[in-house]
Amino acid sequence: MFTESTDVVVIGAGVTGLTAATRLRRAGLSVRVLEARDRVGGRLHTDVVDGVPLEIGGQWVSPDQDALIETLAELGLETFSRFRDGDSVYVGPDGTARRFIGDIFPAPEKTQREIERLIEVIDARAAEVDPEAPWAHPRATELDSISFWDWLGQHTSDAEARENVSLFIAEAMMTKPSHAFSALQALFFAASAGSFSHLVDADFILDKRVVGGLQQVPLRLAAELGDAVLLERPVHRVEWDERGEGVVVHTTDRTVAARFAVVAVPPVLYPRIGFSPALPRLVQQAHQHQSFGLVIKVHAVYERPFWREAGLSGTAFSPYQVVHEAYDNSNHGDGRGILVGFASDVRADALFGLGAAERKQRVLESLAAYYGAEALTPVVYYESDWAAEEWTRGAYATSFDLGGLSRYGAAQRVPVGPVHFASSDLAGKGFQHVDGGIRVGREVADAILAATTTTAATDQARAS
Repeated sequence: MFTESTDVVVIGAGVTGLTAATRLRRAGLSVRVLEARDRVGGRLHTDVVDGVPLEIGGQWVSPDQDALIETLAELGLETFSRFRDGDSVYVGPDGTARRFIGDIFPAPEKTQREIERLIEVIDARAAEVDPEAPWAHPRATELDSISFWDWLGQHTSDAEARENVSLFIAEAMMTKPSHAFSALQALFFAASAGSFSHLVDADFILDKRVVGGLQQVPLRLAAELGDAVLLERPVHRVEWDERGEGVVVHTTDRTVAARFAVVAVPPVLYPRIGFSPALPRLVQQAHQHQSFGLVIKVHAVYERPFWREAGLSGTAFSPYQVVHEAYDNSNHGDGRGILVGFASDVRADALFGLGAAERKQRVLESLAAYYGAEALTPVVYYESDWAAEEWTRGAYATSFDLGGLSRYGAAQRVPVGPVHFASSDLAGKGFQHVDGGIRVGREVADAILAATTTTAATDQARAS
């Protein structure tokens, strides 16, 4: 068993952990990063499948994601705009595909007006929520005790409007049925993105991509850290001092003693680590009330982007289709056409109950409902299944069950002695997104640096 000492040990080499580690190292502290996987990046992964580069995980950059945009500039990474010229497609409850331009689906006029009204209502309510402290809302307990689905039902009797508005947060973002999380959780999500209108506007929230893939962010951060990053080192035990005087972290072949630890993995993985002494009761309870959603990200590659020839942008939506949303995801400077689609929550449940061939057929038939029969014959087909990843177990981010956010939210980022918790799942602004992960990584690094400065000043005072 190899033993070493460092100032800070970071558990997890995703964008949050690597952001924290590089910030700490630049400030003069020694760091050790321990990653369970055989790669860095966490839920960011750009891979080559049958000769085609695909974004297996997170990929988009929106204009309000200041922390991510700053990091891209710092690392010298370029972006390109998502293709969006032409009409979008909406498939209604009758199965008919209709073209449209803008953000509001081409439902009956009365339903369109109702969708617009609901968006205004949610924007107004979300503006009342502080994304850094949604539990502080004066009606937090009330809003956290009703599901988003039931809350929408209180505000509209139009079934199609309710299903479409639900789609933007439930299936598209939370990847859970809207009866499984609260109205407070939904309003917090909207507030974290700046507004619900931002989530509705695909041209905003899915604005740009990184040339070469978004995983280049953690790859370049890790390159700066060099041999401070160790792969295939799952942490199974953390011993911490209740007086805040240090931690000892154990892997199968290494023990790392440090002044501080940063646990930079999704909350669903915390139980994989034994803590000694046990974490406080409220913290352990909070971990039991957070869970991932379920989503299949589907990549269909064609010899050319045929939908553009028909005047389509590639953007498609329907709460009634197996693939509830899809986009033109063609790579920069590549003549091949790529469609990316998503099937989440109960749709994903049903698909995973099928064999691989039948599942592929169902997905392609759903894409054909949007784009026509040519969508049935891709040259490459691939499914991103993050729930099957041992060190992820779902996507895109964890969220609380009913009542959990107001009860436990304030405790989720409070350090336990020298142990700090950090991930995009715990972000306020930028929740769920890479931007949020970077923000949290910066904040936890700054908190450790402040604690280090305070300790040094105290020690100096005692010495004098």
